Amino acid sequence: MAVALGLLSGATLAAPKSCEALKQEIEVKVQAAGVASYTLEIVANDEVEDDNMVVGSCANGTRKIIYQKNG
Repeated sequence: MAVALGLLSGATLAAPKSCEALKQEIEVKVQAAGVASYTLEIVANDEVEDDNMVVGSCANGTRKIIYQKNG
């Protein structure tokens, strides 16, 4: 029984995050780094113009989170 519960909890932890949840986590890290003006945007893979701007992937790899420092 304990082994089964352990396997289930591991599967739950491995579940993909929503794009909004991942964006929020990235936003916290950017703010902690002291960046005052930036843009985070969730876009479809085919909308990515510069791979260097990609800071995350979500929706089972179909969407990307892009970061741009402003100013």
